[in-house]
Amino acid sequence: MMQGRTNARRNRGKEGAWSLIRSWMSRRGWLLLLPLLVMGTLARAEDGVGVDSAASRAWADSNAYKLGLGDIININVYGEEDYKREKLRLSGNGMISFPFGDVQAVGKTLSQVEKSIESGLSQGYLVNPQVSVSIQEYRPFFIYGQVEKPGGYPFQPGLNVRKAVSLAGGFKERASKEKIFVVREGDAKNASQHIDLSGPVFPGDTVTVEESFF
Repeated sequence: MMQGRTNARRNRGKEGAWSLIRSWMSRRGWLLLLPLLVMGTLARAEDGVGVDSAASRAWADSNAYKLGLGDIININVYGEEDYKREKLRLSGNGMISFPFGDVQAVGKTLSQVEKSIESGLSQGYLVNPQVSVSIQEYRPFFIYGQVEKPGGYPFQPGLNVRKAVSLAGGFKERASKEKIFVVREGDAKNASQHIDLSGPVFPGDTVTVEESFF
């Protein structure tokens, strides 16, 4: 009889302990998962998944953006998975291969590439093909000189010098905010142009922040 009562008390004690653990986990368990969630977010950002396709297309169209080597694009042909291209990095001669032939992408706008693919597919492959080209990840820009972390960084639509400096860890103590220069990618003369903090930065650009002597 006494043994039965003792076992009952032990069982109630175990149930009470598990109840407390479950209660604590319901309130605190998310804290344990938080680092994993953060790591997952960072991993996606590093893979370039964070580019908003709609905003990216709007920026590209409004700036008549021309694709360059290093850009990563997606190609979708409505209703035709066989012609789909995902995370295609433009390299070499900047051509994209299709059954009807190659399409030049580098130096062309997204709309121009779409029309070229539609024209090729219309030649005996598809009836009234509908093609969309989007940018998965832009080629990087570069920033050097008096910034904390000089180097190359992923381009983001709407980037300006102030944001570029922030991505590079901010200005060094001796940095001059008035002596900032940019060399635009594709400039045949490779000319260095003065630019202020609100000036735009484009993919492939090289920004240099000079030192202040006062």
